[in-house]
Amino acid sequence: MFGATKFENLKDLYVDELKDLYDAEHQILEALPMMAEKASHTELQQAFRNHLEQTRGQVTRLEQVFQKLGMQPERKTCKAMKGLMAEGQEILKAKGDDDTIDAALIAAAQRVEHYEIAGYGTVRTLAQRLGHEDQARLLQEILNQEGETDKKLTRLAESRVNADAVLA
Repeated sequence: MFGATKFENLKDLYVDELKDLYDAEHQILEALPMMAEKASHTELQQAFRNHLEQTRGQVTRLEQVFQKLGMQPERKTCKAMKGLMAEGQEILKAKGDDDTIDAALIAAAQRVEHYEIAGYGTVRTLAQRLGHEDQARLLQEILNQEGETDKKLTRLAESRVNADAVLA
């Protein structure tokens, strides 16, 4: 199922997870502009644009983590994110009520956020276990941002988008 990946120690797992997240963030960088363009609510468009900038910063933090490990940043195809992105593409191609499509965009974005929250929680914990406290702090910053983005999307859905979709 996992191919030829070899884990000799916890550091191997840590690095493999970092490569996976690095690829996931790059996939997200490609998707966010399309999501912002598809969104009809101004607040949702802005939320996606803000998260695009935040994601660029997260990529930079991951590059710092790789540097602290004495490694060049490297991507390992994140198959889970590819799947989430494929589902998101269906929404980007969808026709119908704009408010309902916005609700679907939020749902897709939150699935991505939850995947990232799980991934960053894992690598933060691995960094701590390996004694890389400076890396753990960088990863915690990303984890905090992902959690806040998820909360913002929930507030936007509950306060505006879902209510507008019900009226459709």
